[in-house]
Amino acid sequence: MLNPSTRRLLAGLGVVGAFVATSAVPTSAAPTDIEVDYYFADLTVAAGTSGKVESPTMFASEPVVLHEVTMRYDFSDLAGKVTVQEEDDFGYCTKPEPSVLLCTTPFEIGLEDWGIGGNFPVVVAPTDEAETGDTGTLRMTLTAAGLEPVKRESKIRVGEGVDLAAGDETQVSVAPGGKFSLPLAVRNAGTTTVQGSTAVFYGDYAFRAAEKYSNCTYEGDELRTCHFDEALTPGTRYRASLGFVLGADTYAPGRSYADAVWMTSAEYEDFAGYLKNVGVSPGKPGTGGVLPLAGEAGRVRGAQADTDPTNNWASYQVKVTGTNGTDLAAVGDKVTGAAGEEVRASVGFRNNGPATLDYTRSGSSVTYVKVVVPTGTTVVAASEFCAPVKGDDRGEPGEPGGREYLCFPTSLSKAGEEELVEFTLRIDKVVANAKGVVEANVSCQCDGGFNDDLKPANDIAALLVNATTAGGGAGGGEDDGSLPITGARTSLVLAASGLLLVAGVVGLVLARRRRTRFVA
Repeated sequence: MLNPSTRRLLAGLGVVGAFVATSAVPTSAAPTDIEVDYYFADLTVAAGTSGKVESPTMFASEPVVLHEVTMRYDFSDLAGKVTVQEEDDFGYCTKPEPSVLLCTTPFEIGLEDWGIGGNFPVVVAPTDEAETGDTGTLRMTLTAAGLEPVKRESKIRVGEGVDLAAGDETQVSVAPGGKFSLPLAVRNAGTTTVQGSTAVFYGDYAFRAAEKYSNCTYEGDELRTCHFDEALTPGTRYRASLGFVLGADTYAPGRSYADAVWMTSAEYEDFAGYLKNVGVSPGKPGTGGVLPLAGEAGRVRGAQADTDPTNNWASYQVKVTGTNGTDLAAVGDKVTGAAGEEVRASVGFRNNGPATLDYTRSGSSVTYVKVVVPTGTTVVAASEFCAPVKGDDRGEPGEPGGREYLCFPTSLSKAGEEELVEFTLRIDKVVANAKGVVEANVSCQCDGGFNDDLKPANDIAALLVNATTAGGGAGGGEDDGSLPITGARTSLVLAASGLLLVAGVVGLVLARRRRTRFVA
């Protein structure tokens, strides 16, 4: 079985993403019964370079395994300007026509409603005759056994080559709730003036914007982008200062991280199109003043593209000082029903704080939860984030019929919130006070997990069926089973919400079409 933490693996912009193994994707429907789609990002490639590697992000409305899959790239509209070639020399692609690349794969492709990238990667490169401003349409057709052809288009343009180089790594030490500043620096490492630039941010949950500038965008207190009209002259370094507050609920001691990647205006335009397609907002502009970069504003010219994306990254590391732990408490449930009836039970854990647990950098689960099924009942439907276990054997996610399950929560657990999964139990036989077990913080040979709980005594709660007494069910390991819920209730459906946003640097991505946080 594929570890769900792998399915939610996060990677940075321009880094090869993760692949979802087909063994983890159940064949639940024929392709004709579901919607299969894909997205190939608009690209701006720099004239005189070797181009960019890109692949379609593929997804489906339901889990499905595709067979005999092909992807046809028709770049006849770009003839003489741009070529499309197979990235590797595996021999999976042929050219039935001069401006057509037909790619196949000997493997099955498993899809779900989060996207998978990395299939049919190609190099999109300008020809020697290409000139800045050349544009055209790349037309693609996806086919598979039992599937109607799916056609999509991508805008390709040739831009003037420039080279943005980010500043050096920055390290600071801050206690939870403290204020700090980080430099936002960029240098024009090329020989051509850069007309406009954008910095895209990915910061851990602990980073809260202290000010909200009108040329930056935010989702709540989360900084997402900053746009600059300043002309960046060759050989010159530019700098701004960003103020942050480290969240009072940040786990300590520990470390929090952030990254910024610089793009030309044209590359960000491509990236913004990707965000729109996957339903992710780049955020809203702040209401404060303008965050300036040193330099003079210049008029916007034609499209530009970075010739060396490897130096576009700036990284920030915050050493979190002090002590600020957290208590994860198991949450059980009570259900009643007659023999033959089916009942739904919601179980999981609650983060009692004071600290939030943020594992989104690794994509691993903050904890692991064990659920033991009550006597006299059978699981007829299980959460897709729980797998049956028996000894060292583990079944498939969502598989019914198990007596014990291991559940994989999200990579972000906010203080004061619950994360619950749902099981549908058939009552085979009425057993008074039939008791199952819900246990948080169980050991797992997996990434992630939590071993420093402030109150281990509440790691176990009961799952009661037809209880005749008042105690034990709702959880936290307490006697009355009716502890209040603080904060918003959250579903473990969010476990698959780590969307990887790729800025056209490298197109191998693992993406989710619906999410709650912005990850670049």
